[in-house]
Amino acid sequence: MAGRFAPHRAEPARAAVPRPAGMTGPAVPVRTTAPAGTTGTAASTSAAKSALTRDWTPPGPLDPRLVLGPLRRGPADPTFRFTPDGAAWRTSRTPEGPGTLRIAARGGRIEAVAWGTGASWLLDRLPSLLGAEDDPDAFRPRHRLLAITRHRRPGLRLVRTGLVMESLIPSVLEQKVTTDEAYRAWRRLVRAHGTPAPGPADDAAFAALGLYVMPDARTWSLIPSWEWHRAGVDAKRSATVLRAVRVARRLEEAAGMDLPQAMARLRLVPGIGPWTAAETLQRSNGAADAVTVGDFHLPAIVGHALADNRHADDEEMLALLAPYEGQRHRATRLILLSGRVPPRRAPRMTPGDIARL
Repeated sequence: MAGRFAPHRAEPARAAVPRPAGMTGPAVPVRTTAPAGTTGTAASTSAAKSALTRDWTPPGPLDPRLVLGPLRRGPADPTFRFTPDGAAWRTSRTPEGPGTLRIAARGGRIEAVAWGTGASWLLDRLPSLLGAEDDPDAFRPRHRLLAITRHRRPGLRLVRTGLVMESLIPSVLEQKVTTDEAYRAWRRLVRAHGTPAPGPADDAAFAALGLYVMPDARTWSLIPSWEWHRAGVDAKRSATVLRAVRVARRLEEAAGMDLPQAMARLRLVPGIGPWTAAETLQRSNGAADAVTVGDFHLPAIVGHALADNRHADDEEMLALLAPYEGQRHRATRLILLSGRVPPRRAPRMTPGDIARL
C-alpha cells in the first residue's frame, strides 16, 4: 500500500491545436513549435521538446497530491517528483511514446504542461488521471473513523493512469521484500535502462529533477540476469517481470476492462497473484473495490482501525470491509490516511541485499 521553473521569460505566441475528440476544457496550445523548414528526425526531436498545455476545472474538491500519491515509488522515484512549489511531475511511456507531465493546482483549477511525443496522450487523459471518472459519493461510511477522515480529505479521488505495465512492474518488485528494497531496485533499473525524460530545454531546475521514463517492454526483456541481481531483484521476481513484458500488449488491454476481467487477465501470468493484480489495478484502472489481499501489514491496520484487533488476518479484514463492497479499496485508503495504525511492537524487518552475494 502502497522543481521550480526558471525565471519568467517572454514566450512566443501560442498556436492553438484542434481539440481531440471527446476532450473537455480548452483546446491544447503549443508553447513552442519546430523551426521552419525542419523535417524528418530533426522535426521529431523538436516536437518532443515542445510543450503542450491544458487547463481543467474539476467538478469538485481535488487534491492532486492525494490523488497522485500512490504513483510515487519512494521520495527518489526517477519517474515521479513532488516539488516545493506544489507541482507534481511524472513520466510515462504512453502508446504514443514517452512523455513528461507537470500538474499544479491553482485555486479551483488544474494547470498541466506536457512534453514529449506522448504529451497529447497524457493531456487528453488528464481528467481521468485525476479521478474524473471516480465517484466518491458512492462511498457510505459506516464507521466514525472513516466518516471523519473522509470529511477531512474532501480532495481524495482515485487515480486512473490507463497504463498497466508502469504500475505492474514496480508492484512485482515489491513482492515479499521491504519497501526500501523495492524502491531501490526500481530506481536502479529505471535509471540504468530507461531514457531521460523529455522536458523544457535548457531548464536547470528541470534537469536537477533527474527524471527518467521507464524502459519499454523490449528493453525490460533484454536486461541481463546480473543487472537484476545487482539491483537486488531475485530470480523469481525478475522472471515474473520477463513473463509479463512478453505479453505486455495483452496486459495493457486490462486497463479498459471491468475489475473481475482485469484481475483474471493479469493473473494469467505466473507470478502475478491477487496482491500484485490489486496493487496494479488500483492505479491503472482506478478500481475502487480492488482490495489488497495478502499484504503483510494491511489486515492488522484495518483490523486495528475498525475493530481494535491488531491481529486480524485477510479473512477477518475482508469481513470488516464487507459493508463497503464495491468501495473496499477506498475504505482502506481512508484508513491509511487516518493515521490510525497499531503501535509497533517488534523491530523493523532487516532489509536484504542479494547484490552482495
